[in-house]
Amino acid sequence: MKYKKYIKGSINISEIGLGAWQLGHNSGWKSITENEALNLVHISLDLGINFFDTAPNYGHGTSEERLGKALKGRDRSKIVINTKFGHTHTGTLNFSSDYIRESLEGSLKRLQLDYVDSLIIHNPPSEYFDGNKNDHYEILDKLIVEGKIKAYGASLDTYDDMKLLMDTTNSKVIEAFFNIFHQDTLRGFEEAQNKDVGIIVKIPLDSGWLTGKYNAESRFNDIRSRWSKEDIETRAKLVTKVKSIIGTEENLAHIAIAFCLAYDAVSTVIPGNVNIEQLTSNVKSTDISVSQNLIEKLEYFYQSEVKNLNLPW
Repeated sequence: MKYKKYIKGSINISEIGLGAWQLGHNSGWKSITENEALNLVHISLDLGINFFDTAPNYGHGTSEERLGKALKGRDRSKIVINTKFGHTHTGTLNFSSDYIRESLEGSLKRLQLDYVDSLIIHNPPSEYFDGNKNDHYEILDKLIVEGKIKAYGASLDTYDDMKLLMDTTNSKVIEAFFNIFHQDTLRGFEEAQNKDVGIIVKIPLDSGWLTGKYNAESRFNDIRSRWSKEDIETRAKLVTKVKSIIGTEENLAHIAIAFCLAYDAVSTVIPGNVNIEQLTSNVKSTDISVSQNLIEKLEYFYQSEVKNLNLPW
């Protein structure tokens, strides 16, 4: 496993992190048992993963609970944990600044910790990214002083939101939607790096499409049921084009993750893992080197054929 810089005062973190959405019971994806969840965390640690991303709403709090159980007794100084606020453990939304502390205390209790390394606002409406109009960031600064968190930031999907956050707050963590099909946030990578902002890449495999296992006939009965028949057909065509660019003999998932990691601004990538087979396969992506020529081809592909499609996530 390779490791990269994250935030000030933190150890370097594994290039592949464990996105803990799937650890939760009834998370919107395939459910796994508590024993399976604990084992997945333990295997992650054995593979060298030291970064874990969770949130109160993942499995209505059970993701944090299971992660806390799995990490109990481990050396806390060698583990980095990111959690969120805004999407509550009861399934509601509450982005109020008055709720930040309550949300964090709930997360700490479920995780069985006295601090988290980073706390981020969880995909709020765009107006919440403006530090000049919201007192959220003053409260987050106080939580740093109190030792409850080391850094804060936001999970977001667009460059405009990313730019606003970096320009008006002291945020040092951004969880950015970025993959071969969604490259809008790439425009903010250089500024983030210059400002020592750690970038967590979310949805690097485009909810499974960049594994290559789906086609125009695929149908979904989980959270991905949001896609229309037309959305599915469009993505299937794009996958075929990506395969032609990278070469049909290549492992698409490995290339997709390695593409994200090729950018120096990216600290870690959190692909979804519902079983050990997926986990171990995703870890192998760190052994892949993507050439500058291929990066440029995939960036051009996005600009010329994908950008204007406005693909739904």
